[in-house]
Amino acid sequence: MELIEHVPQVKGPVYLCDEIMRDEQPLYVQHSLHWDILSFLKQEDFTGRRLLDFGPGSGASSMVLARMFPQAEIVGVELVPELVELARHRARFYGVEARVTFSLSPEPSRLPTDIGQFDYIIFSAVFEHLLPEERETMLPVLWSYLKEAGIIFLDQTPYRWFPVEMHTTGLPLINYLPDGLAFRLSRRFSKRIKRDVSWQELLRKGIRGGTTQEISNILDRKGRRSEFLAPSELGVKDDIDLWYRRSSSVRKAGTKKLTIMAFRALKAVTGATILPTLSLAIKKVQ
Repeated sequence: MELIEHVPQVKGPVYLCDEIMRDEQPLYVQHSLHWDILSFLKQEDFTGRRLLDFGPGSGASSMVLARMFPQAEIVGVELVPELVELARHRARFYGVEARVTFSLSPEPSRLPTDIGQFDYIIFSAVFEHLLPEERETMLPVLWSYLKEAGIIFLDQTPYRWFPVEMHTTGLPLINYLPDGLAFRLSRRFSKRIKRDVSWQELLRKGIRGGTTQEISNILDRKGRRSEFLAPSELGVKDDIDLWYRRSSSVRKAGTKKLTIMAFRALKAVTGATILPTLSLAIKKVQ
């Protein structure tokens, strides 16, 4: 009860059930991390390794990772002091303080200097909320904390060129429009946002998502070199198959099958893989 009472003190009562579900519901955070990580590597690859959970909020994702990889060390780095304290409370509750720790980031563009290097970095549902200039700064910073041949798992980021902008506005086709027009149409027609919202606020909410090419362009500079891995574990054959397995089991099987057929047909015609979200494993080559 002490931990449950701590949640609304930090996040407000409306988020209490969601916070509990993030931590305990198998088909929520755990489901996504399971497929987005273990489709690329085997579970034993994490034994004795160090993981950075970047932007873990109040620590639900870190607790899931602790259960997934019981022999790994996990460090969460968060920018908000109240969320760090709640995350530490979670670690105490589960008795994993010895191998799951949380640090406060000194500022948005820097990490604590004393956290060391990592074999793996979990960058989950964060990239889309960074402003363009922050992406240019933060990705190289994370890269510098990654060991050679280490891997960044970047997932749950909406794909910039998907036909429907589902993350923030729910509107079709605005991903293909110039910023000014997309902004005006969003304020006029979206029922999810306030009419007085600014474009900067919409960018912060994640309206523009991201692309593999954007991430590659940022990383592969100044002597850095990245390699985007293909999913091949857990019977996963490609990115479309990974999306199918990861997408919520609440969706009707028939709808999912029709959707995946459409994705495969589009790839056959255009050569492009167009999915609602990115699920990437990026290896540090240099």
